[in-house]
This record gives sequence, C-alpha cells and structure tokens, in this order.
Amino acid sequence: MTTIRLLSYNVRSMRDDRAALARVIRRLEPDVACVQEAPRFAFWLRKRRWLARRTSLGLAVRSRPAGLELYAGPRTALLHRRHRLLSPVPGLHRRGLVFGLFEVGGARFVAASVHLDLADGPRLRHAEEIVTELARIRERFGAPVILAGDVNEEPGGAAWEHLASRFQDGFATAPWGEGATYSSWEPRTRIDGVFADPEVEVLSCGVPDEPELLADYPMATDHRPVVAELRVRAS
Repeated sequence: MTTIRLLSYNVRSMRDDRAALARVIRRLEPDVACVQEAPRFAFWLRKRRWLARRTSLGLAVRSRPAGLELYAGPRTALLHRRHRLLSPVPGLHRRGLVFGLFEVGGARFVAASVHLDLADGPRLRHAEEIVTELARIRERFGAPVILAGDVNEEPGGAAWEHLASRFQDGFATAPWGEGATYSSWEPRTRIDGVFADPEVEVLSCGVPDEPELLADYPMATDHRPVVAELRVRAS
C-alpha cells in the first residue's frame, strides 16, 4: 500500500497574491494537485507554468477550456492525461473534466479535477456525466479513481449526494483539520471536496489549520484548500 497526498484548490485564476498562493501549495507538498479556476485567458499557460516552478510541481494537462489543471509532485509519474468538455448549457460557462493516470511508489490511480456550475440543474447533470465518464476511465485503466473539486454546493445537495453515493466523501469518512472551504477569509460552507473509490483508504481529509497557512489563505485565493491523505494498493 502507498500513501499519497492529494490537494484540491480553487485558485481564482491566480488573481490574488500569487506569492501567498505558492507558499500555501509548497507547504502542503501534494503528490497531485487538482486545481480549479486555473488561468485561462491572457498568458494562461505562462501563469500556470509560473505556479509549477514556484511550487516544484510538474504541469500535467495544459488545456485552457474550463480552467482545470493537474500538477504532479516530484515522486509522481504521469502516465496518461485527458481533458473533456461536459455538455454545454446556453448562457453559462463551459464546464469540463480533466484527469490523469498517475503512479506513486508502485501504486497507480486516476486523479480528476472538476468545477461544477452555480445553477442546480446543470450542476446535477454534469455530476451525472462525470460519474459515467469516470466509470469508463476506471474500467479502461484498471485503477481506482479520486475525484476532487469545487462542487459549488454543500453536502445534502443533489449533485453532492450523487457523487457521494458513488464515491467516499473524504471529509465525511475521515475528517481532519477544518471542514468549511468558502470563503477563505470567513469560511462558512463546505463546497469543495475529495471523493474516492471504495477501494481507496481515506486516512484523513480536510482543510489544514496550521497558523502559518491560516494567515496566507485569505491572501492566496477565495477558497481554502482541501488535502486528503489516501492509501492506494500497489499494482
């Protein structure tokens, strides 16, 4: 069994204090970082590469639409990657799914990043599409799936419960640190999460609450990061 450290983080297009953002990610030392609201307009790739350099992570996807990105830590091997757009909704931002097949210490797993809509109907529809797509990916690669992202909904909502009925809700399974993820300066709601296949052992999941991190959170972006320690069986 191999323990991996996975980060989910909405970085608000890196519009805030980039130095603080980089400090947070460096301190968290993820094996895989699932990012939402990655830069996708002017100089988007340059900005993503800057964050990779400042955090000693590898840029895994490099796809602009939907503002999703994956970063890989120093001990993480990227074996496959893919970006897929979800069904369009007139008048709303285009949503997507990015995933990578990774290997850490002989254990292979799929990590996926998502950012669901603010509107109830499209959010649930896209959650259903994501579950279907990840089932195909799981079968294709024969590896467990870990889904992370900004759900834009709290536990109990239709989209969240659809995901939680197919995956383990990390924080509900093994709570650690704080639960609320939004907003970064006055957290009141848990709208960001990590969801893992049943065969993945969730050791801990939550928002780290070390004082130096708490000081940087409000400057870095408008969400707080979710970190999950997960145990995956070696291939």
